[in-house]
Amino acid sequence: MALTEEATSRFVKAGGLRLHYHEAGSGPALIMIHGGGPGAGGWSNYRRNVEHFAQSYRVILPDLPGFAKSDKPVVEGGLLAFMAKAIRDLMDAIDIPRAHFVGNSLGGATTMKFALDYPDRVRRIVLMGAPGLAIFTPQPAEGIKHLMNYYAPPGPSIEKLRAFLNVMVYDASQLTDQLIKERYEASIQPDLVANPILSPRTRANFEPIWRDISKIKHETLVVWGRDDRTVTLDHSFFILNQLENVRLHVFGKCGHWAQWEKAAEFNRLVSDFLAAES
Repeated sequence: MALTEEATSRFVKAGGLRLHYHEAGSGPALIMIHGGGPGAGGWSNYRRNVEHFAQSYRVILPDLPGFAKSDKPVVEGGLLAFMAKAIRDLMDAIDIPRAHFVGNSLGGATTMKFALDYPDRVRRIVLMGAPGLAIFTPQPAEGIKHLMNYYAPPGPSIEKLRAFLNVMVYDASQLTDQLIKERYEASIQPDLVANPILSPRTRANFEPIWRDISKIKHETLVVWGRDDRTVTLDHSFFILNQLENVRLHVFGKCGHWAQWEKAAEFNRLVSDFLAAES
């Protein structure tokens, strides 16, 4: 029977926050962390991957604090340190000593920060569209401009969301009206509109993690869309240069959501990488 969003939905109190997550499957833990776009959440980002990985892993799809159905705290100071601690607290609350990690965009940055702060809790790492350092392309990139404008006056709109999502993918024809409607409704929760974590008025700061990622020693697979207009391909070259145990896979005709646009190939690629753990 196919997995559903409702059947896999869970809540837990973790480190003072009420966090929502999806859980499916059994075996070694695999935590898949979503990106930071409007309406993002664990199920939204990984709906095309969870059933595949649940055949071999205990799959956890968290909603990061400030997103989807998790609490919407005011974050002050280091955003990535805050998110990494929330993931650690979630792991403690649901009895996961160590896990493999998959992280997209903000989720990739959170994964790298987690690996730096809690290295003994990490097995293997997969990063997609994770911010490192842009070497060639002007910044901010097109997708970041849309992201930072989303909650700016006059506020969110379906038109703004559609424009943002069109930049996320190579082939916008894959964006269904239902997906856009779901993302929009998730993005306009009153407590989120009052306190969006990724906006010009946030009190959090995005730590310059690029300075430290060379300290990550875990086996890492970096996956990118060649046509990513949000965290551009040159970020991947920086990460490839900095990490010791790393390999890079680039998909052509693919934007920021490699796990979504290239789901079948992504699922096979990541399964092979995780299964190779000695």
